[in-house]
Amino acid sequence: MAEHSYDVIIIGAGSVGVPLAVSLAERKLKTLVLEEKASAGQGQNKCAIGGVRATHSDGAKIKACLRSLEIFSTWKEKHGDDIGWTRGGYAFPVYTDDDEAVLKELLKVQAGFGLDIGWITPEKMRDLLPGVAQKDLKGGTYSPGDGSASPLLAINAFYRRALALGVEFRFKERVTGIISGNGRVQGVSSARCRYGASWVVNAAGGDAAEVSELAGIKVPVNADCHEAGITEPVERFFEPMVVDIRPGERSKNYYFYQNSEGQIVFCLTPRPPIWGKDTCSTSQFLPEVSKRMTALMPNLANIKVRRTWRGLYPMTPDGFPIVDFPPALKGYALAVGMCGQGFMLGPGLGETIASRISGNSTPDDKEILRGFRLERNFSGQEKLK
Repeated sequence: MAEHSYDVIIIGAGSVGVPLAVSLAERKLKTLVLEEKASAGQGQNKCAIGGVRATHSDGAKIKACLRSLEIFSTWKEKHGDDIGWTRGGYAFPVYTDDDEAVLKELLKVQAGFGLDIGWITPEKMRDLLPGVAQKDLKGGTYSPGDGSASPLLAINAFYRRALALGVEFRFKERVTGIISGNGRVQGVSSARCRYGASWVVNAAGGDAAEVSELAGIKVPVNADCHEAGITEPVERFFEPMVVDIRPGERSKNYYFYQNSEGQIVFCLTPRPPIWGKDTCSTSQFLPEVSKRMTALMPNLANIKVRRTWRGLYPMTPDGFPIVDFPPALKGYALAVGMCGQGFMLGPGLGETIASRISGNSTPDDKEILRGFRLERNFSGQEKLK
């Protein structure tokens, strides 16, 4: 028999789990979050660089991230916490005919969802990104409503809000079993205790596949490794997150922005992918990304890098998350495979999952869940990963 009972147990106190706990508690559901690490946000959230955009290629992602943007952008006003929110937008400078065709085709999809994004001229791109390389610049897309926030400040703000609403957190406690009977969740077990619940949500990030095995449900989530870095603070000289989708010698793309404290935060998508859970920094990352960044914006060259790090992207075969309620085990929910976008998706998905659990799903909630179901054809590919 369980020693403690809850309405919902969340496995994982990260980019999805903590804002989900807030959304559940706001709906008066008694919630427990179990996390094997020592505090909130010590997994993939700790390695995120902070970008938040709704300008995706898929309706489910667009709707989820529009909700996230609303939460991030109004957090200080509603709750008083400074989370480093900056509405700097996203800029995709374009230098090839192929990239121009891809992004202009995506604009049709994005416009269909009412997103504030459009094609801008080379002159406008140069205004947004002073010193950007001019040779072959064709312009690009720009979405002024997107932005960035501090993953550290945000996760702790969500955590404090969850505590204030009565959510219980138990750290350094690894889930060892998901208890079920008659095809329905009954709770979870750890080395310390058994906990009863009507709902269990797997939001375990890089460990999501292993956790789901405890429920007898396989999920196609495998981690690959990405590296990022941050510079010293400098006087502010550009606003958008800059995304260069051109492939490089050892990278698929890279992106960077200037955060609320003036530091340049940057990340690179390795090519080919580096599968596994090794989070040790490498000697290859900084030479590759700095070469690419300074070729695009030469005035970055003399800014000192303070540190680099390596984190995990829990990937699905098609680059879209899995957010679902598998019928094989009633009361079990999946919020996994965020593909490196858990920080920007987390608050919006938290609202969607909490609405579903509380029995108050909206049409938008249902559309988001249809797009992220487990039983789908994984042959497609997200165009703006």
